[in-house]
Amino acid sequence: MVKNYHRIFLFILTILLLNVTTPCQSTLGSFKYDDFKKPEYCGSSCHTDFYQQWKQAMMSQAYTHEWDEIEYFKLAVPHAEKDEKVAEVKAGCNGCHSPIAYLAGDVPPPLPSMNSRANESVSCEVCHSITGYSGDTPYNFNYIMKPGKTKYSSRKGEITSPAHEIEVNPLMKTGDFCGICHNEKSPYDIWVKSTHLEWKEGPYFKEGVQCQDCHMPKAEFRTASMGAKYPDARLHLFHGAHDKGKLSGVIELRVYPDIEEAEPGETVKLTVVLFNQKTGHKFPSGSVEDRIVWLHVEAIDDNGKVYHIPVDKKGFAGEEYLIGSDILAYQDMGIALNDSEFKGVQRDGIPVGDRIFRMPYFDPQGRMTIQQWNTASLGVDYRIGPRETKTETFTFNIPYEVPEGKLKIKAVLNYQLLVKPVADFLKVPVSESEIVKINEQSTDIIILP
Repeated sequence: MVKNYHRIFLFILTILLLNVTTPCQSTLGSFKYDDFKKPEYCGSSCHTDFYQQWKQAMMSQAYTHEWDEIEYFKLAVPHAEKDEKVAEVKAGCNGCHSPIAYLAGDVPPPLPSMNSRANESVSCEVCHSITGYSGDTPYNFNYIMKPGKTKYSSRKGEITSPAHEIEVNPLMKTGDFCGICHNEKSPYDIWVKSTHLEWKEGPYFKEGVQCQDCHMPKAEFRTASMGAKYPDARLHLFHGAHDKGKLSGVIELRVYPDIEEAEPGETVKLTVVLFNQKTGHKFPSGSVEDRIVWLHVEAIDDNGKVYHIPVDKKGFAGEEYLIGSDILAYQDMGIALNDSEFKGVQRDGIPVGDRIFRMPYFDPQGRMTIQQWNTASLGVDYRIGPRETKTETFTFNIPYEVPEGKLKIKAVLNYQLLVKPVADFLKVPVSESEIVKINEQSTDIIILP
């Protein structure tokens, strides 16, 4: 009997110790809005520059951005209310898009037009209240949050702040900190966002380059208006997929023909080389279900006539999703729209035959989806990895009517944040489906008489 009591005591003690020493994820409703200071509190007198940088970044618009609002209220919430499997997204989307609303248990939060505190999106207090994450891998907002007088930072200044204490959190210096929200699994246990994991599997992580090195560049700067100037302060710009300057030239592009001179009726084989020389993760990354990157090749004769040249098929499984087509897709939007007969919208919205660099997402019925929460499987990953080179070939049978002179061959790599047919159907502002030119390269072939 004594031995049994001893065992019971040890068991209870173990449980108590585990509860004390094991960090726990901050969960829905575990705090109040008032536990977090407003961004204006931080930016009104002390961190004025960082506040202005943050206001221009997507961090400050994660909840209020037009596409995020439409996707959440028009698709995610009604879908979650109809399908128990994905019910968690009604609250979970806000775990990263408006963490203080999630932590306050405000589900769903008011529309952005109501100007509630949910509009603060990913605010100063969110990141600077995180002490760690639960488990082995950062993903699905598994942050451990500790709001209060102490703010967590990557450095402790020489001057004591009159507003708060500062404690150094080494996690904030690493890409693992970013992975808390830039990795995501769907309710079907599929990695639907894996930007951090892509970086961790790539060459930059092995060389010690962190996410912050590109998205929070160092500069000689004051971290607070009354504080010291540091040679390596981290700017709070967070520039990424919505920044045209960041996108410009992210992929190097070269095109060359197998012959320099040809006659009408001859066949020319064109090769395009694409090299990812700028991103520490795959391109595109993040909301891959929304993004589309495509390579368009055309020939322009001396009279100005344009000939579109489709890509040569490589023949691997799943390639049909990686070549521009006019078929319909995204039928699962009909669930949220309460339309069981919904036929979908045009899948790509780009010239038929162009090469697409993407990873298709599929719903439980095997149909292509742009709803990451309804993703049950993934197609072939044909994105361009960090420092990866891809080659594509295009076979052009020169028409007999092409005049002698120069035949210009032009290759253009284009990008859209959101597939245009989806944007048009859901009435998303045109800025979200605007074509952004990543790069362009051209060469000439001489057409002989």
